[in-house]
Amino acid sequence: MKTALWLYLFMFVAFFDLHAQYPILSPFAISLGAAPSFIGLILGVYSLTHLPGNLLAGYGVDRYGSKGFIVFSLIVAGIVLLVQSRVTDPWDLLIIRSISGFVLAFLSPACLSLLAKIAKDRVQQSKFMAGNGLVHTMASVLSPAVGAYLVAKLGFAQSFTVLGWILIATGVLAMVGVKEATGQKTIGDLSIPHAQSIAEHPDELPELKNDRVPWLFFGIPLAISCAQGILFFELPLMKESNGSILTSGILFSLVSLGALVTLSMIFLNRKSPFLRTTMGSLGLAIIFFGLSIHWPIPIYVSLFMIGMAKGIIFPAIASLLAGITSSSHYGRVFSFLSISFSIGAFIGPIVAGHMRSHTSPYFIAFACLMLALSVVPLRAFKPVSI
Repeated sequence: MKTALWLYLFMFVAFFDLHAQYPILSPFAISLGAAPSFIGLILGVYSLTHLPGNLLAGYGVDRYGSKGFIVFSLIVAGIVLLVQSRVTDPWDLLIIRSISGFVLAFLSPACLSLLAKIAKDRVQQSKFMAGNGLVHTMASVLSPAVGAYLVAKLGFAQSFTVLGWILIATGVLAMVGVKEATGQKTIGDLSIPHAQSIAEHPDELPELKNDRVPWLFFGIPLAISCAQGILFFELPLMKESNGSILTSGILFSLVSLGALVTLSMIFLNRKSPFLRTTMGSLGLAIIFFGLSIHWPIPIYVSLFMIGMAKGIIFPAIASLLAGITSSSHYGRVFSFLSISFSIGAFIGPIVAGHMRSHTSPYFIAFACLMLALSVVPLRAFKPVSI
């Protein structure tokens, strides 16, 4: 449990630093003389360089463990932020952001892999993944306001310097706080004869045939991330935002607050992660369809409901993958999950920008989610048998 708390701290700091930059990166790029189209490239390159980092992280974590990658990711990302505080050219900022995206790609697979390994049973595994989602959501709620406040008080350079040193200090703490899960029988390693205690719970995780995750399953996180990217592109352009950064920030916060509500419902962790993933995604698709046809539910309520759906889906996906994968492949499977999120986050805003004049971007989000759900190979999943 102590290791889990350390991991939550590291992920909170990393996500906090990342989200704190959201409201200040665009103004910082403008201050350097970047054109609007180039700013979009600066913001998007982070997701692109995440992909090779995620791929390398998956195989590296499985082979060498999580601790080294956690320490490396935090310290180097902090150094990159220190360098970013001295940037004076938009092209330099683009390079720095690409390096940052690559370096931080190692953190999430390493932390999720270690969280899955230290769990004693599937229920605790679900709780750990829900805790990860809670930490991420809390960071996304608090950090944008803190980032804007830092810039208002200290300026861009000093703000990046402060955030950088926080990451470096956290990386040093990781050297002491992180303990590798060695010699422990993990949930993913349980064979059928050893599953008696697990079967006592009626809502257990399904087991995958041949211990392999169908590639089509990753269409669900890709579609969810794509829909989220579309939403984040559209929110500032909504008439309800009135072109106000403050109002847009409140709308973003509503999504995070909705996620906090369902993440706090601990009893959900005892339900099947497969059921939570599919039903939550279906509910999310219905909400986006409602937004596309301008249903009578107020936008504030709709955004809160989207957040609630996300609070159900994200920990459920992580729990599902951890439960159907051998511990020797945790790093790999969580890296594929991060890759799916990165691809979706990159595609969503681009599709919304090109299609919004022809059709509602929310309908595209609905179509993506329904397509992903319809191609999931349900036959590949079967209940645990004794």
